[in-house]
Amino acid sequence: MRDGFELDGGYVRAGGLYFDDKELEPSLGFVYGGQVGPGRLLIGLNFQGRHNPKKKYSLRYGDSPENDPDYATEEFDNREDQTDTRDGKDYSANASYEIDGETTDFRVSGFFVRTDRFESERSFEYDDPTAINGPLPTGNLISDNANDNGIDQQNYSIDTKLSHQWSLGKTSLRVGFARFDDEQTESEYQIEFNDDGDDPEFEQGFFTTDIADKEFSVKLDHEFELGNDMQLIVGGLYQDKDRRTAILEADDDDTFPGLETSYDQFRDNPADLAFGFDPLEPADGGVNSIEERRLDGFALVQGKSGGLTWEAGIRYETTRFDITDFTEAAAVPTQRNEYEKWLPSASIKFDLTSRDRITASVARTNRRPDFNFISPALLEEEVGDSDLLGNPLLGPETAWGIDLGYERRIGRTGVVGINAFYRDVTDLIELTNTGLEGSEGEGTFVYQPQNIGDGKVYGIEFDLSTDLGFLGLPNTGVFGNVSWLDSEITDFAGKRRFNGQSDYVYNVGFIQDIPSWGVAFGATHRKQGTAYDRVVSEEVRTTYGADLEIFVEKRIGSNFTIRAVGSNLLNGAKRETFNKFDNLDEQLDRDFDEYELESEKAGPVFQLMARYAF
Repeated sequence: MRDGFELDGGYVRAGGLYFDDKELEPSLGFVYGGQVGPGRLLIGLNFQGRHNPKKKYSLRYGDSPENDPDYATEEFDNREDQTDTRDGKDYSANASYEIDGETTDFRVSGFFVRTDRFESERSFEYDDPTAINGPLPTGNLISDNANDNGIDQQNYSIDTKLSHQWSLGKTSLRVGFARFDDEQTESEYQIEFNDDGDDPEFEQGFFTTDIADKEFSVKLDHEFELGNDMQLIVGGLYQDKDRRTAILEADDDDTFPGLETSYDQFRDNPADLAFGFDPLEPADGGVNSIEERRLDGFALVQGKSGGLTWEAGIRYETTRFDITDFTEAAAVPTQRNEYEKWLPSASIKFDLTSRDRITASVARTNRRPDFNFISPALLEEEVGDSDLLGNPLLGPETAWGIDLGYERRIGRTGVVGINAFYRDVTDLIELTNTGLEGSEGEGTFVYQPQNIGDGKVYGIEFDLSTDLGFLGLPNTGVFGNVSWLDSEITDFAGKRRFNGQSDYVYNVGFIQDIPSWGVAFGATHRKQGTAYDRVVSEEVRTTYGADLEIFVEKRIGSNFTIRAVGSNLLNGAKRETFNKFDNLDEQLDRDFDEYELESEKAGPVFQLMARYAF
């Protein structure tokens, strides 16, 4: 955004994206920047079509034979084939206007985003590893499920900043307001067949979600010059965040008339069997409000001496949550959670030479729980087939962190660096299994976010970005980032890594420019390592396929560019292995209830974009 204030002129962009299921989505953009009156204006408009056609494949196996500790895929139970397609359109606009005066600067900026999205899932469950014949009892189809969700979201914000330089230093005032509205309408229909040839069972549900978030903030700070190239900055922040939630649901009215003809899952759809719904009623805890009030103060001293740049500061944060459950079943209508945190920090940058720098920092940080985690609502089938119950008394997650890094400049513009980090985490927030049975019955549970204890996370990061001019290849650039991560926390079964954390992440690539042809091309390869999750009654091992992206760009004259991009060219799969148990005792004894293998793919995406600068 800051670079845009140096822009005199603009560009238009137009193109499209082609997906693996032959869907074509448009992409249009416009940006202009320049002097307008006493200040500079930057505006942008964008229209983006989005599409994500995921395919999932699951194999499930039943009870472990005679508590065999080496149990895996010995007792086949069922297979599920699922398509999960998400179509959407994003409309966005942003603008900034800035006036730089001799002693007073003013800036106002804002953006607006509207998202119109439709999500459609279709799941077929079979009693055979490969067959796709019709319903039981003569075929292999156990169930057919259709789930559709229409989403309409609007998000906007406005931010203003006024700063003034006077005899006692520089005073800055910043005021902001943001709002986010999320309206969703979801329907689900499922038909189940049985071996006896009896009438199939049919279930349907209808759900609506209406969430409105508002945020107002005021920040005031003042900078004093202390002499000897040192400054003292003091200030405060007031922030008011509010959420209003209404989640309503309706089940069927138990008048399913049955099937009049044979069912064909390739021609028919469970949604075609829909009939009347009961009146909409609030979900458990689903009509609620959350009010967060923050009042923070901070002080920072910074300075520079020769090759040393340093700063040290402290922040005092106070937070108050009021969570009100308006549903009749609320045992405690309003719950309050308050806490205060002192957050000191310090950092240095030391230039050993004109090309070598050492950085170091230590800080205490505070991570507040997400509003979705503290809402009292019970969301059915939010965690796979299991439910999610919010925790209004969820506390914040804090951490002491240490970073130590070294970087060196290479050639004209290149940089190579290595950084080690360590975080000592207190009151880690993770989803936990409450042990309560979920809304889908046996084999499903109610999950709840909780502060599960203290842990630590640490690792090393390596970064490289440079052209190869020092090797006689000034038009060739290479880049890479590699992170090795580890963590430790103790749960009910002993020590483990943090849930969902991969042991490594990397991306490497190159860019080759051919000025005489007006052509550039390059590639990026990304990969992340295995992640593990362990909660009561379930353990998950997740692996991720690699991602390869290639681009080719052609410049025509000084204003026109055509760029082609291929993403996810390796069609990498996300694969999960689930170990499921009836309860904690059987989990510790390795007495399996179900073993599941799941694979998910989305397919390659091809993009062609033209850009004209003026």
